[in-house]
Amino acid sequence: MKAIKYTGLAIFIAALGFFTSLLFIGKFNSSSDTINQFIKDKQVKSDILKENLLENVANKTFSTGFSFSSAVRNAIKKSNNHYDALIAKYDKEKNWDKKGEQFQYKISNIRGFTYDLAKKSGTGWLINNKGLAWWLSFGLGIFGALLFILPNYILLGKPGIKNDHIFLESATNRGWIAWLVLVYLVGFYLMLYFAADFVVAWTYVLDPISEALNGGPASQWFVYGFLYCVIMLVMATRMYIKYRHNKYQVIRTTSVLFFQIVFAFLIPEIMASLNMPGYDFKNAFPLDYDFFFEWNLDTLTSSGGIGIFILVWGIVLTLVIVPVMVYFFGKRWYCSWVCGCGGLAETLGDPYRQHSSKSLFSWKVERWLIHSVLVFSLVMTVVTLYAYFTGADSLLGIKAQWIKDMYSFLIGAWFAGVIGTGFYPIFGNRVWCRFGCPLAAYMGLVQRFKSRFRITTNGGQCISCGNCSTYCEQGIDVRSYAQKGENIVRASCVGCGVCSAVCPRGVLKLENGPEEGRINPTEVLLGNDVDLIELAKQNKKAS
Repeated sequence: MKAIKYTGLAIFIAALGFFTSLLFIGKFNSSSDTINQFIKDKQVKSDILKENLLENVANKTFSTGFSFSSAVRNAIKKSNNHYDALIAKYDKEKNWDKKGEQFQYKISNIRGFTYDLAKKSGTGWLINNKGLAWWLSFGLGIFGALLFILPNYILLGKPGIKNDHIFLESATNRGWIAWLVLVYLVGFYLMLYFAADFVVAWTYVLDPISEALNGGPASQWFVYGFLYCVIMLVMATRMYIKYRHNKYQVIRTTSVLFFQIVFAFLIPEIMASLNMPGYDFKNAFPLDYDFFFEWNLDTLTSSGGIGIFILVWGIVLTLVIVPVMVYFFGKRWYCSWVCGCGGLAETLGDPYRQHSSKSLFSWKVERWLIHSVLVFSLVMTVVTLYAYFTGADSLLGIKAQWIKDMYSFLIGAWFAGVIGTGFYPIFGNRVWCRFGCPLAAYMGLVQRFKSRFRITTNGGQCISCGNCSTYCEQGIDVRSYAQKGENIVRASCVGCGVCSAVCPRGVLKLENGPEEGRINPTEVLLGNDVDLIELAKQNKKAS
């Protein structure tokens, strides 16, 4: 069986290597006619940019997307620098009309412009063999990963979780394998968010699937969505094997798969093919932070009945459905059963869940950081809506475009993407959910003070093995509650149920009961958790 596993691992690594190598073997060539038509379609007014592209890019073959995109970027940079100089000149002369005129010649979205031209310029083996490239990357990758995972059904022996070896293997103890995974994930997200024109080769592989679903070629976001679903499917197989003794985990894993594949991927793509605004009906504000951006509001209000329905649904989902569901079932109904971020964390991130810090310092950082992001998102939305309805560009000195750009860059890209997923192997699988997700913060406030959900404990049965605390992805010291026989009521708890699944004595149970008695009166009075108060006292004595 181990030979089969290692064979599968070798196949997977080979497929991953091929997928990565596509960035370096794709060829790009734009004819003069292609560039002229592209300039016309983009309604570019700069003759200087057109001349630069025809001189430095047209009718030349570039061996990689990196070299092609660099050439296009340089052409845009030269053009923009020319107009920047004119803007500075007319500004100095106080010739405001001439200064304002120059802005129309500049290219503001350089990456988008370069990506679109690169997409039209692909040539060579990859363009002619998209199906074969898919099988050599995605096909072999899926096969190799499953070949590595499936023998665990026999090798793991009897169903159940034992807390051994997890900190002794380099893949799960922040060893060199974990760091390699981190580097690859971070690199992937950096290129996806900030250099999409460099990864156009990946989109060619999925063009046939994209055209079948939405009628158009694949974008970098289609690649991300497809890859997201594939990874969750493969790693869900691992979850089914590892937690096969626990019905709750099996059903929960199936649920997040369904909502990610159907609601987050297939439905939006099909809607796009029907000329409707592609929308993820499970994505609630403020996690869906750009829901109230003007471009989205304009798209929805101009899309007829379906657009108005989406607008109303999004508001009702946030203000009514989310808090009501949290009251009855806790935030687990969303974070562990519906959310795509949670779904990836519970599948791809499961091998790293033990890395979530249990320290008092981390808990303090968590409270301040996640609620700060929530406040940030609310302020941004208020400013955005004010600007949208009044026509102003700022509120109380806060410029609408600036705060939207800052949130998109810092939270939407860096925190949720690069750090939130890329740092799974080192900081645990719920970095984003625990420290950054504004929707988790919103639901956490409801769960903490107005919910029927709790995890009950039977202290008399606890043997202090520590499995529950080790596997808690939210950094909760579950064992301290279990030893004292206290209900676990924490704003951060996502109700994944893994603490209960790994308990050898059945000490922990996820329940939805009456509000009365779920919180210790001392906790309500102090506004803190008993185990953290005790930990603080112990640290004070020790110091």
